[in-house]
Amino acid sequence: MIIDFSDLDFYAILAAVGIIFLKLLVIIIVYAIVKSIGTKIITRLFKRATAKQGISAGRGKTLEKLTTNIFTYALIFFLVIMVLENVFDVRTTAILAGAGIVGLAIGFGAQGIVSDVVTGFFLLLEKQVDVDDYVTTAGFSGIVEEVGLRTTKIRDFDGSLHYLPNREISSLTNHSRGNMRALVDIGISYEDNIDHAIEVIQGACDAIASEDPAIKEGPNVIGVQGLGASDVVIRIIAKTDNMMQWAVERKLRKAIKEALDANGIDIPYPHQVNVEKQQNN
Repeated sequence: MIIDFSDLDFYAILAAVGIIFLKLLVIIIVYAIVKSIGTKIITRLFKRATAKQGISAGRGKTLEKLTTNIFTYALIFFLVIMVLENVFDVRTTAILAGAGIVGLAIGFGAQGIVSDVVTGFFLLLEKQVDVDDYVTTAGFSGIVEEVGLRTTKIRDFDGSLHYLPNREISSLTNHSRGNMRALVDIGISYEDNIDHAIEVIQGACDAIASEDPAIKEGPNVIGVQGLGASDVVIRIIAKTDNMMQWAVERKLRKAIKEALDANGIDIPYPHQVNVEKQQNN
């Protein structure tokens, strides 16, 4: 059958297309408004829950982002249904009735996604990780930015953002539970008096402890850690607030170096001596 487009009313076609675009525009605007309002409500609810029920800030952010993700997925589902029914006049009841069979078929073909969701659920249920935690897992280390239904986002210290499927988190090390340990090894020469060096280093550590509130215990000089080829290694340990261990280590190294210099205690370093052989004429 050949359709003669000349018989069609151009303005009727234009009006029909315009109505379709108008319906799409209205649905999209409603979707954007509902999403914005819903996201704000979720954020306010979790802020109140965090303040009143004593939930940690990281836990609150984790649950807030997860709830926002679920809300967004549900909203997109209803958006598709609304577009099919109101724009294209497609009956979605049959589609929803067959969703169980289709879902079962998809489940067999998407076992990885199901594994992601289940693993993510237990990560949250067992409180293994929260947003802003410093973790090591699946060969990556960094700060957790989001724990989602399918993926966990980890921000590396070089700025890279890793999208890690939850099923790959078979083992996880959380460095953000409790105080952290700052560890500094300092080498002194064999000619220096060890007891005197320890006394000087401990004095520098005490001065840092008195001015840095991030230090919770120590720093303490625990003694000689090792005997190197050209130095005696002395170890210092302190307990600090979470994520502050590196800053404390840097302060300790600077203060100890200055204290050793002021007391004439050498920190050995490689020397290179050039010897020129004179030829006899």
